[in-house]
Amino acid sequence: MGNRAVAVPRPAHIAVHGKDFAGAAVAPDWRRVAYLMHASRALDEIEESRLVPERKVLYQFSARGHELGQILLGLKLTAPHDGVGVYYRSRPLMLALGLELEEAAAGPLARAGSFSDGRDIGVVFNMPRRGGTTVLPACGGVGAQYTPAAGWAQAIRYRADVLQDASYKESIAVAHGGDASCATNGFWSALGMATTLRLPMLFYIEDNGYGISVRSDLQTPRGNIAANLASFANLTVLDGDGTDPREAAALIERAVMSVRAGKGPVLLRLTVPRLCGHSGQDTQAYKSADVVALERARDPLVRLRSALVPAEIPAHEWSDIANKARQDVETAVARALARPMPDASQITRHVHAEVPAGTPPDLQRQGGLAPEGHVFPASTEVPKPEAARINMLTAIRRTLDVELATNPKLVVFGEDVGPKGGVHGATLGLQEKYGPARVFDTSLSEEGIIGRAVGMALAGLMPVAEIQFRKYAEPATEQLNDCGTMRWRTNNRFAAPLVVRMPGGFFKCGDPWHSQTNEVAFLHAVGWRVAMPSNAEDAVGLLRSALRGNDPTIFFEHRAMLDGAWARRPYPGDDFIVPFGKARVIRPGTELTVVTWGAMVERCEQAAAASHVDVEVLDLRTLAPWDRDAVLASVRKTRRCIIVHEDTLTAGFGAEIAAVLAREAFWYLDAPIERLAMPDIPSPHNPVLLEAALPAVRDIVRAIRRTASV
Repeated sequence: MGNRAVAVPRPAHIAVHGKDFAGAAVAPDWRRVAYLMHASRALDEIEESRLVPERKVLYQFSARGHELGQILLGLKLTAPHDGVGVYYRSRPLMLALGLELEEAAAGPLARAGSFSDGRDIGVVFNMPRRGGTTVLPACGGVGAQYTPAAGWAQAIRYRADVLQDASYKESIAVAHGGDASCATNGFWSALGMATTLRLPMLFYIEDNGYGISVRSDLQTPRGNIAANLASFANLTVLDGDGTDPREAAALIERAVMSVRAGKGPVLLRLTVPRLCGHSGQDTQAYKSADVVALERARDPLVRLRSALVPAEIPAHEWSDIANKARQDVETAVARALARPMPDASQITRHVHAEVPAGTPPDLQRQGGLAPEGHVFPASTEVPKPEAARINMLTAIRRTLDVELATNPKLVVFGEDVGPKGGVHGATLGLQEKYGPARVFDTSLSEEGIIGRAVGMALAGLMPVAEIQFRKYAEPATEQLNDCGTMRWRTNNRFAAPLVVRMPGGFFKCGDPWHSQTNEVAFLHAVGWRVAMPSNAEDAVGLLRSALRGNDPTIFFEHRAMLDGAWARRPYPGDDFIVPFGKARVIRPGTELTVVTWGAMVERCEQAAAASHVDVEVLDLRTLAPWDRDAVLASVRKTRRCIIVHEDTLTAGFGAEIAAVLAREAFWYLDAPIERLAMPDIPSPHNPVLLEAALPAVRDIVRAIRRTASV
């Protein structure tokens, strides 16, 4: 029997208009299903019994009991632009989508060339692909996969309907998660997006009855998300047994064909047993012996054999398939173990897009405009000012208008950005001009706004997402962080270049909810570029730079400067651009350097003029990256420095600048470095209290004179 040849078919060539997804139902290739089931089970068993005890796999998540539905679903995802948001127990689905066994083994072993090149947990999957199903970069957080999958689904529709790309017509997005993830913000936000917009999206929920040790009935009323959503508008809900091969296959076929046919989103819940702990360290002591026995009795691999042998597959052939799968996995594991460890000298690479001097850029394989060869119009750093001065708000609106006109892949969205034109007016008239497919309102879910933007960026669009006020970004923190780290943690396989427009800061009055800056949080977030213009001209150039860039960018719009008289400048032209990391000298001087940004630039310029000291004022303009060279050169010249910012003093970005100066310009300094900032309190509401908290012109003047006299 061991010498008998066993043919295990590989995934068929993807047909753009084949009946496998556009026409009549196609029965599963049960031999292929059986092979993948055995291969997945062998991978889990080898890791659990050998590689985890040997400390070669440090973080293990088994999929035992979950395999059948995932494999059946994966074999149905054959359209050229299908996209899947996965989670840590999705390896059987990955195998069905064509992941090679050696790659499947190399990820948990954290070896070179794996999903992340050893930078991330081995079950945080990703799979860049053109002309086949893309697996969106997974995250370690529960429920983080849903809103990017919804963004991918909306991008499918956009590329099919607006860009008229027929190859997207029948593609779908899938969000794969466990039952406990249905309690997360991401799930409900994505569900709201999918149903209100009737997106081509399938929610595949595998319900094993537990979220680690917490029973489903403590996660979801009655423990059944499908039953709870039975009357949800614009949603087809299917529910069944994920261990019954015929039932699972029929439900998956129905779900996929319904979404492909344009009938709107589907939620499919299949019950499965978790024949393992939550992770390799979980002993399942919280389960009784009876519960464990009932789960083992529902083993889908055993039920698959009962359904197929001998009716469709002879017993000896079943054994041959199992033996071949085991042999193939053993070989794959051996090859994965033979791979080298990742190169530690490369660990700081791919935080941002890299453009080595004199060589082509080292582009990500998928995500954003660059990998598809998008060409932007020519730009210049030389302004061509018009006669009239405009405020920053008009400058931002006009820049968005120009970029929408020249880049059909650019979309603008957020709460109230449509007919209202944004709560600050930055998008006024843009929906009327470009239509609701390109400028549109979203629900009140910042997680959904940013997660949607991530999915759209991964699908090759340039999303411009608005968060109404800086403080409102807090519910989106997970998506923001995951987006920023994406390039690094996938070792440049994926990136999600997008722009998040975010007003904030004081304006006439303050308060703890609308007036915070706290830009330092984004400077500590890996992978983000951060711009904070102080005037209309810089707003034009920096926003255009961000919209044409290859990294995610926070574009901070200070509320006090949107219509402030000082911030008004002539419009610098439709091709004007300001590179990131290049400070601007607002006022040259020789006796003292003031480093500042945002709304404090105006106050620092006024203070410098009133101080009777020859002050050089530097507007950083961008904080990630910040112009270290310009700051160091100025301080080495003037030998004194004051740093002024609106954010709170403790751990504000001024501390980072001061630390760099203390290290790299220490011997040039004739006086201690001074910092002026908000005290460590939220922004107060009453204008009297606000002005008492902000660095005022008189405070800056005193600091300049005091430091200059040392």
